[in-house]
Amino acid sequence: MAFHSSLLLSQILLLFLVSSSSPWTSATYPIQQTFFRCLSTNSKNSVPLSSYYTPNNVSSFSSVLNSTANNLRYLLPTVPKPVIIFTPLSELHVQTAVLCSRQLGLTLRVRSGGHDYEAVSYVSQIEPTFVVLDLCQLRAIEVDIPRGTAWAQAGATNGEVYYRIAEKSKVHGFPMGLCTSLGVGGHITGGAYGSMMRKFGLGVDNVIDVRMVDAKGKILDRKAMGEDLFWALRGGGGGSFGIILAWQLKLVNVPETVTVFTVAKALEQGATKVLYKWQNVAPKLDDRLFIRVIIQASSANLTENRTVLTAYNALFLGDANTLLGIMGKGFPELGLTRADCVETSWIGSVLYIAGYPNTTAPEVLLQGKPLFRNYFKAKSDFVRTPIPEEGLLGLWKIYLEEEVPFMIWNPYGGAMARVPESATPFPHRRGTLFKIQYVATWQDGTQSMARHMSWIGKLYDYMGNYVSKNPREAYVNYRDLDLGMNKKGVNSVMEASSWGLRYFKSNFYRLIKVKTRVDPDNLFRHEQSIPPLPVKKGN
Repeated sequence: MAFHSSLLLSQILLLFLVSSSSPWTSATYPIQQTFFRCLSTNSKNSVPLSSYYTPNNVSSFSSVLNSTANNLRYLLPTVPKPVIIFTPLSELHVQTAVLCSRQLGLTLRVRSGGHDYEAVSYVSQIEPTFVVLDLCQLRAIEVDIPRGTAWAQAGATNGEVYYRIAEKSKVHGFPMGLCTSLGVGGHITGGAYGSMMRKFGLGVDNVIDVRMVDAKGKILDRKAMGEDLFWALRGGGGGSFGIILAWQLKLVNVPETVTVFTVAKALEQGATKVLYKWQNVAPKLDDRLFIRVIIQASSANLTENRTVLTAYNALFLGDANTLLGIMGKGFPELGLTRADCVETSWIGSVLYIAGYPNTTAPEVLLQGKPLFRNYFKAKSDFVRTPIPEEGLLGLWKIYLEEEVPFMIWNPYGGAMARVPESATPFPHRRGTLFKIQYVATWQDGTQSMARHMSWIGKLYDYMGNYVSKNPREAYVNYRDLDLGMNKKGVNSVMEASSWGLRYFKSNFYRLIKVKTRVDPDNLFRHEQSIPPLPVKKGN
């Protein structure tokens, strides 16, 4: 590949850095100057100043820091900021940054996209001094249709990958996220679900190779790292094992014509009964059909006569007539009509599901811009037994206490039920009916933050009776620090199990073993990273 450096060159760089004693210490120079000198001196590729940002230049530093950060809670002035942001231009730059951070005792946070719900990729609440490695410049994509594969660098967005695939083929796609502005580097580490997951599984189920920098500064591919580490990277969450440089994706076949639709139901139109039926049938429908439910309030004004609105937003990998036959037999309660159906291409469905207007050209996907930017708090659940109608009625009461409540219910079943829990670290497979994402959003900064955070906690507590138990499962890409946090200097497996078992179930223990082997010094760490086992005394 054009953006692959030779492993030999990386080993020469590693030997040079590890064996040399650097004269540039923080006692001699400020840390920003020290780190840059280390990068410039030791990188085989020159490091331009234009890729290096410090708080001394407030405008450019803030612009880069804020560029892909969607959650404004983590951009408030009181939130810790990095001492350096480095945007590497090559794989060797990433490798050098890892080696320099080790040499200088600096903590690295790695960002490829920015949707990161709790901002562990660009904020540290447990390290006083940290560097953000922003991979936004590493976004090359190479699509090989004859082989049915694509390589995508970590900083490329979902939308860019989708566009480049569709640019070369009308009958190929890739099953990952619905949000087109996600950086694929971190997105795939958490699982990467999307509108084709019931047919083809998750993004991690369709990854065939990877390139990464490990804790020793080595550039590894699947063969060099071994299957245990390759397993851990595909769903074990970002920021624990190394820095993803690029993924090799196995493309999937899609029909030239697919069908999308959105059908809305308010409470007054029988939404509760329809939603109860959806829970029972959505995971069992044809694998080609994905129907998610977006649930909102009719108004943000608490004094108005409000209702709950449920919108059934769907992709079917086929034509409208076939879809209508499937819905007529399996889910007639929704009342889908031919007028509701929009036949389009697969890339057209990507734009539709992402919320773009029907007239939007696919080139918008190359902008890589997030569609939302606000203050928010999110949580997640997995459901294994349909929530009864009385449970839904109680949910609506709490729901309408919030100005802008938001939920998305995503159906499972199909391919998701056929992949074993242990195949990847992502364990939420057989027996899961659907996943819920809860979101509270607001625009007035800290003024009403406590109230919104309290509301989503109340909603989450209420739902505890109706969702998975022992553990109450959660999705790692909807990271939730309410579940617990690592502490500085403490590698406690016991504490980490409070969130680790929710995200990974029994796969958590295998992840710990991999972490202990590949990063025993815990170089790659954050508030919810996988901890290594403590080093035994005398070893």
